[in-house]
Amino acid sequence: MSETARVKVLLLVGDQAEIVADAPDPAQPIRYPAAEIAAAAGIPVEQLPGARLLADVADDDTLSGWRPAS
Repeated sequence: MSETARVKVLLLVGDQAEIVADAPDPAQPIRYPAAEIAAAAGIPVEQLPGARLLADVADDDTLSGWRPAS
């Protein structure tokens, strides 16, 4: 069973998006393919920086199932 995490896209680095937990004291950023996130969330890649999203957290702590947070 997966959990859901609130995350924020900090910035784009090449074709990667830097993701952190949407929390006051986030952990180290993790990079994921920006095009994959944008396609899943229905957001243009250039609008990802600053976006707050929800993502499913797998048992190995990888994120997927990106969608806009309300």
